Amino acid sequence: MTPTIEATGLRKRFGKTVALDGLDLVAEPGQVLAVLGPNGAGKTTFVRTVATLLRPDAGELRVAGHDVRRQPGAVRRVIGLAGQYAAVEPAMTGRENLRLVARLFGQDRRAARASSDRVLELLGLTGAADRLARTYSGGMRRKLDLGASLVGSPRLLLLDEPTTGLDPRSRIELWDAIGALVGAGTDVLLTTQYLDEADHLASRVVIIDHGRVVAAGTPSELKQRAGRNVIEVHTRDRADLARAAAGLAGLDHDQPQIEEATRRVRVAVAAGTDPLRDALSALDAAGVAVEDISLRPPTLDEVFLALTGQPLEPAADTAAGHAAA
Repeated sequence: MTPTIEATGLRKRFGKTVALDGLDLVAEPGQVLAVLGPNGAGKTTFVRTVATLLRPDAGELRVAGHDVRRQPGAVRRVIGLAGQYAAVEPAMTGRENLRLVARLFGQDRRAARASSDRVLELLGLTGAADRLARTYSGGMRRKLDLGASLVGSPRLLLLDEPTTGLDPRSRIELWDAIGALVGAGTDVLLTTQYLDEADHLASRVVIIDHGRVVAAGTPSELKQRAGRNVIEVHTRDRADLARAAAGLAGLDHDQPQIEEATRRVRVAVAAGTDPLRDALSALDAAGVAVEDISLRPPTLDEVFLALTGQPLEPAADTAAGHAAA
């Protein structure tokens, strides 16, 4: 089966800044592929290259079997793109926005009406379809923006940080909408600054740093690569945090990390017969009152930190950051 995306040795430079440095990546059909990376890693550059908005300097990139340099028109016919910010016309209704985009796709009036109605129902916007877009909430505007990329029935949907700036409820609503799209047969390439988003949506995750792939796999496989489970202790009193960390530090684990705001101490544990029992014994000996304690797999945040040496920070809103992000 032809890969949805196939990049080999992909390179892109902006002046002295190398955004893509020999990137190799394959996305198979039927996947939500999440691309993660720190600021300046090359995520947005890669998405814009897949969308034919940027021309690669070297390497090969094929989308649904079409070469992005030699067949850009064919690529555009199989993709939909929703960028970081909602691109809707506030003085038009939701329905009018979608019909306009459908007409720009070359659909006749009847087809544009049918496409718009289908997308409105899919995204749960039918009830608000005839309201002006300026009356929509932020989450609804992002859904409408997503809908504009769907009226052409793309095989591949490109989502570049789709939930940036949304409140938690709106993010979950958009996640549900994306899940419905995948269930209907649309492949998705997603970049995000939220590790829980990738964990929730993606069937495969690629982590890039300095324009190259440093790790790839399912979320579970990447968590296993991080190596160690994590003991997390929630102390009853903030004053006990230092003593809890000192007690856990004596168990031949990694250096404990203190999070004062939530009264938690975390430590990656070495292999052992019963690390949780050992931790409880150490905390009891230190006189620490424990609210709760758990032994869990690493999160994608911890995997990312282990693989890149830095946390994943929210994107900086700067021109330079957008150029190489």
